[in-house]
Amino acid sequence: MTTESQAPAAADPASSPTAALLIIGNEILSGRTQDANLAHIARTLGGLGIPLREVRVVPDLEAEIVTAVNVLRTRYTYLFTTGGIGPTHDDITAASIARAFGVPVVRHPEAQARLERHYAGTGMLSEARLRMADTPAGASLIDNPVSAAPGFQIGNVFVMAGVPVIMQAMLAGLVPRLVGGPPVLSKAVVCGVPEGTLADALRAIQADHPDVDIGSYPAFRQGRVSTSLVLRGTDPARLEAATARVAAMVRALGDEPSVQDGTG
Repeated sequence: MTTESQAPAAADPASSPTAALLIIGNEILSGRTQDANLAHIARTLGGLGIPLREVRVVPDLEAEIVTAVNVLRTRYTYLFTTGGIGPTHDDITAASIARAFGVPVVRHPEAQARLERHYAGTGMLSEARLRMADTPAGASLIDNPVSAAPGFQIGNVFVMAGVPVIMQAMLAGLVPRLVGGPPVLSKAVVCGVPEGTLADALRAIQADHPDVDIGSYPAFRQGRVSTSLVLRGTDPARLEAATARVAAMVRALGDEPSVQDGTG
């Protein structure tokens, strides 16, 4: 068992903060449920200057969760997880993360009080629902204004619900706990030039602008080829310069680009 004191310390949040996301659930891997949280989390963190660098999906298996948590929490400034904190037998995230940190699972008194208030007078507060108050020892709560059952934070790991509306509310509430960097800005240059034609010139532009990430995303719509060239960076002037180079490249290849503000 790996304990928190034995594991390497997470990166300093104040210096180039980064994040990872661990999606937990058999239903995601089986295809029965489509993940609806990744894009929202990536956009929110990008706006805070915390780029999402890695995403993993693991099944509801303790050993898989423990391994992934211990790798990702030491590699990145922040680790966010979604799924597996409900009342049923397969909701094992809390116990698995407790094992990753080498601490016991305890019934958090404030979490229990919140559930008792939420279900007061309904006759619906069962032992199964009270399991949603179980957290690793030493964890702090993440508010759930939608359905009361909280998420929790231990170390640099933030454990949230998988239901999108609840996850979004939890994430919004914990944002003040995060230390970000410069916001990640983006531009998109859309053109009708096939990406194979763009490749060599685009490679040269990327080499000249290593601080700007440039991605090429082809599409085929209504019988026409198009390519979206998405540029991301934290320095507005450098981003504008790289975008101008990409637009000029497209014009040199005989097409008029559409330059758009991106979404992160």
